[in-house]
Amino acid sequence: MNDLTQCVLTPKISTEGFDPLGVGVHRASTIVFKDAVAYASRGDRGHEGYSYGLYGTPTTRTLEAKLTKLEGGAWTFLTPSGQAANALAVLSFLTAGDHILIADTAYPPMRDFAETDLKRLGIGVEFFDPQSLNDVAAKINQNTKIVWCESPGSTTMEIVDLPNIAALAHERGVLVGVDNTWATPLNFKPLEHGADIVTEALTKFVSGHSDVLMGSITIKDTALLKPIRSLIGRMGIGVSPDDASLVLRGFETLGVRLRHSEKVALDFAGKIEGHPVVDQVLHPALRTFPGHTLWKRDFLGSSGVFSVVFKQEAAAHVAAALDTLEVFAIGASWGGTRSLAAPMSIDGFRTATSWDGPDVILRLSIGLEDEKELWADIERFLDTVVAQTIAASSGRQTKAASNG
Repeated sequence: MNDLTQCVLTPKISTEGFDPLGVGVHRASTIVFKDAVAYASRGDRGHEGYSYGLYGTPTTRTLEAKLTKLEGGAWTFLTPSGQAANALAVLSFLTAGDHILIADTAYPPMRDFAETDLKRLGIGVEFFDPQSLNDVAAKINQNTKIVWCESPGSTTMEIVDLPNIAALAHERGVLVGVDNTWATPLNFKPLEHGADIVTEALTKFVSGHSDVLMGSITIKDTALLKPIRSLIGRMGIGVSPDDASLVLRGFETLGVRLRHSEKVALDFAGKIEGHPVVDQVLHPALRTFPGHTLWKRDFLGSSGVFSVVFKQEAAAHVAAALDTLEVFAIGASWGGTRSLAAPMSIDGFRTATSWDGPDVILRLSIGLEDEKELWADIERFLDTVVAQTIAASSGRQTKAASNG
């Protein structure tokens, strides 16, 4: 064989006896077949077979299989991000003239996708109060195809009564999907509580290191498989096996990371709750939280993410006080090893419900740093908010006195 040909053709090496703990990274676009008959009948391999890299490699299939088992589903698809998972999960089952109901507290990009793109495609979009079964029942109509939930709700943490929402929807032949990113499949299993579809932003807790973007869609029944797989193929959407291997690596420590973050976050939430400038702490595991009873009934645990609502007079000083943080980083997302603080706007992302607190609240994600140093950071931040609130109040009083 000519040297040029030998440079291109790679010899097959035996893997017998090679059994590493780590998952191999299989990169592929083209997948070859042993003969022309095998190539011609490649469609017969079905969703579990290999036909082209876009539809999976052993690396991506390993991650899909792990997620499928943890979610208690029938099959999992990987997507380039969590929001891609949300969008593809609903778009696969909607056409012009259909109607979708979305929790009013859903992830803002999901809301934007619905109001911009779904409406542009002729799909009716409506939002429901996540805390009202009556609102769901009243808004489901003959064209409704999907009820989309997120529990807890994005930033404000509302818990939906998923089993009863699913019962309402299924009576009318409507699918139910759930964005489960906050809880992960370790803390909540939506498919066991009536959902048909569950999505995860693997970017966050599952990958756990803030260095990769990925999402997943897990279905309860294989009857839902073809629409999603076909849409993913038509749109040419796939994920990198290298990225999948990073998520698989992070996955192995998810349990210990999540339990640590859960413990520290709940401890901090309890301490912050009684602070003079704090109006409310939004954490489902707190007994004072409005949705605590539902959370306790359905969830297996909590995560390291919660939100802090400040009193009106203090809220204006939160953004500037963030500059005093030394251990927490200021940034979006959550679930990595680094603790994050992010001011989040609420008021502009509600239509079916109202938000009567300050427009901006603070979302905290607890990472893996020393908890004493993290708490000292929070105390320094809160002290700054107090000082700036007092200074602003004194300034107003001085101005009023001089005007008088």
